[in-house]
Amino acid sequence: MSTAKCAAVLGSPITHSLSPVLHRAAYAELGLTDWTYESFEVDEAGLPGFFEKLDVSWAGLSLTMPLKRAVLPLLDEISATARSVEAVNTVVFTDDGRRVGDNTDIPGMIAALRERGVEKAEAAAILGAGATASSALAALADICSGPVTVFVRSEARAREMRGWGERLGVEVRIADWVEADRAFEAPLVIATTPAGATDSLVPRVPERPGTLFDVLYAPWPTSLAAAWGTNGGGVVGGLDLLVHQAALQVEQMTGRAPAPVEAMRAAGERALSKAGT
Repeated sequence: MSTAKCAAVLGSPITHSLSPVLHRAAYAELGLTDWTYESFEVDEAGLPGFFEKLDVSWAGLSLTMPLKRAVLPLLDEISATARSVEAVNTVVFTDDGRRVGDNTDIPGMIAALRERGVEKAEAAAILGAGATASSALAALADICSGPVTVFVRSEARAREMRGWGERLGVEVRIADWVEADRAFEAPLVIATTPAGATDSLVPRVPERPGTLFDVLYAPWPTSLAAAWGTNGGGVVGGLDLLVHQAALQVEQMTGRAPAPVEAMRAAGERALSKAGT
């Protein structure tokens, strides 16, 4: 018999979030029938006030944009993983009332790649240089033994990625977006760009590509992922990332491990299929 607990995902916008589907599926599989998981529209200005209203019934929070950095001053403890990219996507409330922040995006990326057989890479490329790119770079710090080429559209983004590379101990090489098809020479390519941004690159997908990790999940497959798979390359998708980062959140918030990854993935697939009909 479990003690009823609350958890939720916060962000703005939040209506698109699959987190409730994934976490509720985990609770059902784990027999935590009295646990609840909701979603709340909360922006940076509203975050402190939301925290003030939380009581001892709360187990944890999932955070999406734009809250991953805004939450830092509100926490009592931050994991080394979260500190490495200055971004928290998970808050766990301990029995003694502390607020502990972590980042499960980074180990979630690593787990998603390992699930598809990618344990190590001699080199890698990242398409884009936004918030997700820094997490991708942190994940590559663990699995990539060689340089990481980042394809960017602006010098400001280039400076940011060079800075993250220095901080994370990764050899970052910068290339202009107009040469983005050169990314496909790498054995591992991580696409962190918005929907449609890589569509123009589809004709340049090589005959024997390596592995593509496209962090998008809807609509799926992306044009790039579809072409990649058609040419025989390995493909890791955004749902893989969502499931693995959420599984780690479930384990931290509930204290139950391992999380039911396959049940969570099946629930996510059903939700995406229903949304696409």
